[in-house]
Amino acid sequence: MADAQNAEPRIVAGVDCGTNSIRLLVAEVLTSNDGPSLRDLTREMRIIRLGQGVDATGRINPDAIGRCREALADYAVIAHGHGATAIRMVATSATRDAENKDDFFDMTAEVLGAHFLGARAEVISGETEAELTFAGGVGDLDPADGPFLVTDLGGGSTELVLGGLDAGAPRIDAAFSMNIGCVRLTERVLHSQPPEATEVRDAKAIIAAAIDEARGTVDVGRARTWVGVAGTFTTLMALALGLDEYDSERIHLARIPLGELHAVCQRLLGMTAEERRALGPMHPGRADVIGGGALVAAALADVAEDAGIAELVVSEKDILDGIALSIAG
Repeated sequence: MADAQNAEPRIVAGVDCGTNSIRLLVAEVLTSNDGPSLRDLTREMRIIRLGQGVDATGRINPDAIGRCREALADYAVIAHGHGATAIRMVATSATRDAENKDDFFDMTAEVLGAHFLGARAEVISGETEAELTFAGGVGDLDPADGPFLVTDLGGGSTELVLGGLDAGAPRIDAAFSMNIGCVRLTERVLHSQPPEATEVRDAKAIIAAAIDEARGTVDVGRARTWVGVAGTFTTLMALALGLDEYDSERIHLARIPLGELHAVCQRLLGMTAEERRALGPMHPGRADVIGGGALVAAALADVAEDAGIAELVVSEKDILDGIALSIAG
């Protein structure tokens, strides 16, 4: 029998298919007394807009399924090439209630199954999404800075998760998934670029109602640190830092005072999609919807400020890391 030092490293892969993007993490599993951790081998991200029209039609657009198929086929090859022995793919807001979701899940089984026997996407609840997001988002934070309010601002939903770290293990005290996100808000009310004042007013009313409902479950006042994860927050941080191009190392665990966050959000809201695309750190596929994300971020900043929090911490690690960790044990 080979000893542990000569054993082949265990490689796992996680895929997060959201409303706007699909992302891949392939990582080596590292073990310690505090449990498994991950060493990144590769990360990939593509904008596929799986949620295109879902809010209005209740169905996933066939073109969106095709875009997902193309990206997922590449991801399966990449993960297999790195030696991954296990893969987990989760699909979030866009697929939860779609009438034709079986078409999507059958496609994922066909594509993933070509390299990973029996693998297919799974739709997860808002509660599970929150748990995975928290596990990924707080992994590099100091437990003494908790309790944490982790916010995953996605394309179709926004998760609020309150919790801490106990001996390195995540502890969730409360979680809520709000049915708002940058794509959903844009398709529902933000039809102009930049949006008209009436559109902004309507979006703010939708956001305020969602936050009020969330606060009935999540006691934001208990949080000491506000953590933002996913593409809207990382892009906002890149702009706040004045980066000429996206730099994940500089963004990870960077901090921004809430006043500066408001300024960045307001600036983005006043731009056209073309003007946003011209910004160095902006992914072209995010430019037309980040105004909706900025409105959600600004509203949550007001909530954080009322709770006595003065700044936002942005983490590059999120639900994708949580997905990979969930199969690392």
